[in-house]
Amino acid sequence: MEFPAWIVDRVMARQGSLHPYPRFDARRTAFVVVDLQNYYTQPGFMGECAPARATFGKVNQLAAALREAGGTVIWVLTCADGADRFWSHHHASMLTPERSARRLLELGRTHAGFEIAPGLDAQPGDPRVIKRCYSALVPGSSTLDDELKARGIETVLIGGTVTNVCCESTARDAMMMNYATVMVEDALSAVTPEEHVQSLHNWMLFFGDVLSVDEVASRLEALEQATALA
Repeated sequence: MEFPAWIVDRVMARQGSLHPYPRFDARRTAFVVVDLQNYYTQPGFMGECAPARATFGKVNQLAAALREAGGTVIWVLTCADGADRFWSHHHASMLTPERSARRLLELGRTHAGFEIAPGLDAQPGDPRVIKRCYSALVPGSSTLDDELKARGIETVLIGGTVTNVCCESTARDAMMMNYATVMVEDALSAVTPEEHVQSLHNWMLFFGDVLSVDEVASRLEALEQATALA
């Protein structure tokens, strides 16, 4: 991803390099794939982000590369069962009654909207984590932090949808919980290109790195080559 000169200048001044992570130890790296469920990706569902479908190939590519290198792929799924109680402000004040009812229905655990979208290579050995709100790492939302700590994860790669809501919310919390955190730009999507780009610009300025799937994969390969030569 190309960044405007003013972003490059500020990032360089802050940290001395544009991309701070020259390599990733795959064994301590997790690809956290957020909300690639039917509800958020498929036509006919209220939460559809149509551009998400174009990222499935890249998501699968990175998942396969990380698994092969010994890393972890975690699928994070939103479930709205009981959300009218535990997230009552959102449902009562920020959604119309009609939209609230539809979200509760289509993101219910037994509804097709909850399922991982077809075309994604979710393997049986990949952990699946259910979250209750935008961030999977805000207290009480999910067991994602437990899953990461149990595997000794130090680096979190974020993909999924939408870039500027659930993905960015989870990524921000990961960074502030001391995980090295990377937004994988071509494994992410937002409703509009402008939202996607603006989110990644702000992320780059203050929170972590932005890399493509190929750039992440090349850093995994560089670590493997260095280990082989040691």
